[in-house]
Amino acid sequence: MKGFQVRDRARAACGPGTVAAVGHPGTMIRFVLNVLWLIFGGGIVLAFGYFVAALICFVLVVTIPFGVASLRLASYSLWPFGRTLVAKPGAGVPSGLANVLWVLLAGWWLALSHLVAGISLCVTIIGIPFGIANFKLVPAALWPLGQEVVELP
Repeated sequence: MKGFQVRDRARAACGPGTVAAVGHPGTMIRFVLNVLWLIFGGGIVLAFGYFVAALICFVLVVTIPFGVASLRLASYSLWPFGRTLVAKPGAGVPSGLANVLWVLLAGWWLALSHLVAGISLCVTIIGIPFGIANFKLVPAALWPLGQEVVELP
């Protein structure tokens, strides 16, 4: 039942009339783009950085939610094509307050680095998809708590 709820939220995030098709050509394109992202787009470096940040956050008990969010960002930055962020239905005021703290301490410079990388990748035609992937990571870097990464249909 939970799989259907997540898929419905992903479909709602894509817009009305979106249909999931098995064997759709878009899935192969997403796979190729994700592999190229890992090799040329810096996906491994980004994921490693977010993973190290998660390990640092796990040292203190108070910062464990930030570590979990950092691991979520690591998985999203490792394989960004064909995935999106949606708001968790149960996230409330504590997530919002923690996000404000996140933005002040780490989120603004992470978002700025994704923005600069996205602009620099969009200079060439070949780098445009990778630049767009970096632009998708900007809101994730700014506001990671209370969000979840879901597969697009």
